[in-house]
Amino acid sequence: MIGGLGTRVGAVLSDISTTEGRLAVTAAIALATLGVGWLLLPRAVRAGEQTVSGWIGRLLDERLSESTEGAVETLREGIPASFLLRLAVGLLQLALFALAGVAVLTLWGRFELVVAVLPVAENAVRVGGQLVASAALLGGAYVVSDVVETYVGELSADSDRITAHQEQLLTRLVQVGLLVLAAITVLGIWGVNLGGLLVGAGFLGIVLGMAARQTLGSLIAGFVLMFARPFEIGDWVEIGDEEGFVTDITIMNTHMRNFDGEYVVVPNDLVANQAITNRSREGRLRIHMEVGIGYDDDPDEASDIAEEVLEDVGVIANNPRPYTIPSGFGDSAILLDLRFWIDPPTPQARWRSKALVVERIQDRYADAGISIPYPQRTVSYPPEKAAADETVERVEQADGNGDGRRRDGPV
Repeated sequence: MIGGLGTRVGAVLSDISTTEGRLAVTAAIALATLGVGWLLLPRAVRAGEQTVSGWIGRLLDERLSESTEGAVETLREGIPASFLLRLAVGLLQLALFALAGVAVLTLWGRFELVVAVLPVAENAVRVGGQLVASAALLGGAYVVSDVVETYVGELSADSDRITAHQEQLLTRLVQVGLLVLAAITVLGIWGVNLGGLLVGAGFLGIVLGMAARQTLGSLIAGFVLMFARPFEIGDWVEIGDEEGFVTDITIMNTHMRNFDGEYVVVPNDLVANQAITNRSREGRLRIHMEVGIGYDDDPDEASDIAEEVLEDVGVIANNPRPYTIPSGFGDSAILLDLRFWIDPPTPQARWRSKALVVERIQDRYADAGISIPYPQRTVSYPPEKAAADETVERVEQADGNGDGRRRDGPV
């Protein structure tokens, strides 16, 4: 096609045989090329870009809902319009100058050079088209990934069913999927055999899966946590031996801050295989405390006093009401079980409520004459052992030697 077009152009220009005519036509071609390439072409492309941009903007504003306005703004900001404009002008100028050069060479009888260069030019055009298409695909995937991140963030902000963990995982999955799809398309554009590549990737995946079983286990556990949602960022949880607040949840790990201010990272496979206690999920937490009273004291009176103390502590919730019940017989005391709720559940509220309950119950029991006995032990001997010890003591006294040793022979 290009060769036929060049032949027809060469036939037209070959009719000009005089040197003066060729110089005049060369000058005309040069002036026309400079005028169109440097003056008219940039203005025409800029005007067309403004017209198309305004039309697309009106179309988006009319057709899209308010929930996607932020994504559209991100798309407009992410696409480098000035760069694309300069790229388009540069490509058109290059094509115009190439045509002008072909015309001049044909005019001066050097069309064989054009024919010799045509295969190289065709290859260059093909490679350039592949480069432009690859760059457009990868850049488009990058821009669309930013748009998806903005859209998912706005959707999560408007919905209570999507947690921060799910938002992060969903965004990363979509972004990785877009980049993988763009990369596969680019490989297809460059003629790469995807069948052999997929087979090699399959073997590589098997090797990596065997070598990184724990990492893959954490990855799968991260997806399980995303859908199970046993806790969210900011919850007060206990995972195995670790207790604290969840600060971040990634695909691989769960990040916590314990009550000593330490930063704890727990792999998700360990999280999924251990008991999880979420103290923030229900919005309130019940606390048990035990206090012992003497066996000579009245349990009903002690229970009433304890309930009055619990109702007067401001940190303790009044609904449900706190209550106290005798729970058992201890070694040295009758045990009373104090049960009350804190709302909202925080470590500070738990520690504060326990400290206030201990201080005030001790004061109130002391005023009421109710004892809180400490552990006691009574040591006694069985009758046979006591009788044997008494006989030994009489023998030593009758011995009369004063050294506490027994003598041989009858007493």
